[in-house]
Amino acid sequence: MSRSQMTLHQLRIFWTVAHANTLTRASKQLGLAQPSLSQQLAKLEEGIGAKLFERTRTRMELTDAGRFLLRKAETILSNVDEAEEGLKEFSEGTRGLLRIAGVNSVLRVLLPEVVERLIKVFPDIELDVHEAAPVDTLELLYARHVNVGLVASNSIAEAGVSFHQTPIAHDPYVFAVPAGIDLSGVKNPDTDLAPAARRAVNNCIQFSFGTTHTRRVERWYQTVLPSHRIIAQVRTYEVALSMVQAGLGVCLVPAFTAFAGSSPLPGLNLYMTDEPERPLVALMAAQHTRMEPYKTFLKILQEVGSVVRLPDISKTPPFLLKRADALKEAPVEA
Repeated sequence: MSRSQMTLHQLRIFWTVAHANTLTRASKQLGLAQPSLSQQLAKLEEGIGAKLFERTRTRMELTDAGRFLLRKAETILSNVDEAEEGLKEFSEGTRGLLRIAGVNSVLRVLLPEVVERLIKVFPDIELDVHEAAPVDTLELLYARHVNVGLVASNSIAEAGVSFHQTPIAHDPYVFAVPAGIDLSGVKNPDTDLAPAARRAVNNCIQFSFGTTHTRRVERWYQTVLPSHRIIAQVRTYEVALSMVQAGLGVCLVPAFTAFAGSSPLPGLNLYMTDEPERPLVALMAAQHTRMEPYKTFLKILQEVGSVVRLPDISKTPPFLLKRADALKEAPVEA
């Protein structure tokens, strides 16, 4: 196949399918129908005279030829993206555009100050911001709909990420309880709290993220609150905290989620835990980290993330401290 026959469109489809592992997922990322993807892949394979994928009922597995082409496609598409971004600087009258996707709490806490600083350097910069779950953020990156993804690194599969990761902040986990419930000095919620407070502390709000972290939180509740019951299954930290504010129960959340802008959410008491912190990172194609305005954006993002002020967090109550040894004895199943 000559170079004119192997089109960039085909290479982008091939690259996306190779990372997505299924035509269904690649179709969603590219916004193209599956028959169209299959047709383009067939043309590409016919033109080069080699099979690129072994197709099963559930996955698209790369052949040796496919793995070779993937390495070359990574370089070609990265160079094309870099050229397109660089040429924008020569387009008179156009404005720089940053397309960002990330989880709500990180966008809400870090982005306002980052943008305030960024526009002092790039007055004409424009942002296109997408609030998205980690998995959706990855899909937007792979489909090249956004340039930057802001996620917790432990919320994505390491093997599935081919983007440069820039650490930006560490977000500790806190135990959120309704305002008015004081857990300082509490060794056993079942005996040390008044009936109303005891009921609230034993009403736990759980998350349906389908991750190892979710299973760890389940075990955390079982260890520190043996008399607890799950009163709600939710899919966002924001909904969980709204229930805590209403006095319905308690939840374990990252501290960033307890912000409203730069201020702590009202109606909550927050207590530190010894859960591992949530490491926040910026995902970006490696070539973009060397280009403006991305380079400056990352620099400012790290500066803001390193000095961000957390809401008021009280010391860990005694009954939460006992869970560390218990959890270490029983590792979480993958």
